[in-house]
Formats: sequence, C-alpha cells, structure tokens
Amino acid sequence: MSAQPALRVVQETDGIDLAAAERAAGEFLQALSISTGTESLRGTPGRMARAYAELFSPRPFDLTTFPNDEGYDELVLARSIPVRSVCEHHLLPFVGTAHVGYLPGQRILGLSKLARVVEYFACRPQVQERLTKQVADWLQTQLEPKGVGVVIEAEHTCMTLRGVQATGSSTLTSTLLGTLRSDARSRSEFLALAGLT
Repeated sequence: MSAQPALRVVQETDGIDLAAAERAAGEFLQALSISTGTESLRGTPGRMARAYAELFSPRPFDLTTFPNDEGYDELVLARSIPVRSVCEHHLLPFVGTAHVGYLPGQRILGLSKLARVVEYFACRPQVQERLTKQVADWLQTQLEPKGVGVVIEAEHTCMTLRGVQATGSSTLTSTLLGTLRSDARSRSEFLALAGLT
C-alpha cells in the first residue's frame, strides 16, 4: 500500500501591499488626531502594517496523516492550543485556547497539525463561532474520523476594552460532529477530558 501524500495547506497572501497599508495606517492615525511626528510614533504606521500583515498570514504546513494500522478507536485530544485572532467587527484581537479532538477512522493525524489547523483558520478577521465550526468541518472533511470535537474559549478585547468593558469575561463555543455529537457517552468523555465539566 503506497503512502498517502501530505496535503500542502497554504493561504494566499500575495496581495499584501505593505507600503499601501503603512500609508493607510498613517492616515488612520492622523484622522484620529494622533500625530506621528514624534520620534517614538514616527515608525508606528509601518509597525501597524507589519503587525496586521503578520496576524493575517498563517504559516503554510503539510497535513500529514498516517494509517491507523492498530485500529485505535479512542479519543485523541489536544488541549489548550493557543488561539489568537482578530474580531472582524472591530479588528481588535481575541485570544484564548482551543481543545480539539477526534475519534480516528482509517487515518490518524500528526498531533502538531491540530494546532496548525486552528492557526490556519484564526489568521483572518473572524468571529469565534465561525472559527470553531471551520476547524471542526475541515478536520471532518480531510480526516474522515468517526467524530470531531472543537471547543474554543477566548477573551474578546472588543468586549473587554471598549463598549461594555466586561473585563475578565470569556466566550465559549463548541462544535461536535459525528459520534461526539450523536453519542452521549462519547460527548461527555470529550467534554470531561477537555476540562469543561
């Protein structure tokens, strides 16, 4: 049996124009009456442009999977994967952790790839609900496991630093697919091992 080739996962970012972003950042700050004429603020528009370009550019990776030769059929769970993204409504960061698990089918996944998939979808302006579902749906499609579970808990600075200023609040979202959705015992095991019960 021949090895299955790795899927190269790349998000196109060729359209990034740092010079235009720097000009726009300077105009944005000026429109808010923030002068960039001082030594400490002179380079801020460029730093802003590079920072957002970095936030919006996921690292490419190979989705490596391996045959499940041993027929492993218990939960595989990566807990406390760091999540950082930007709220698409205010372009303010949200940060937290993801717990991603699956019940293997014919193939198993290189463990680091669970974190890579989270990063891949988090590196665009997002809402947490969509991010949670995108990670789960993508793993279900690419890996064809018996079940997938994704839980993300994050603090949104659009809610803690402005508006309601609900400091310390966090948002919890989940997507459960396959057996982790339909079987109560499997669902309970996933939630317990993720530390959510």
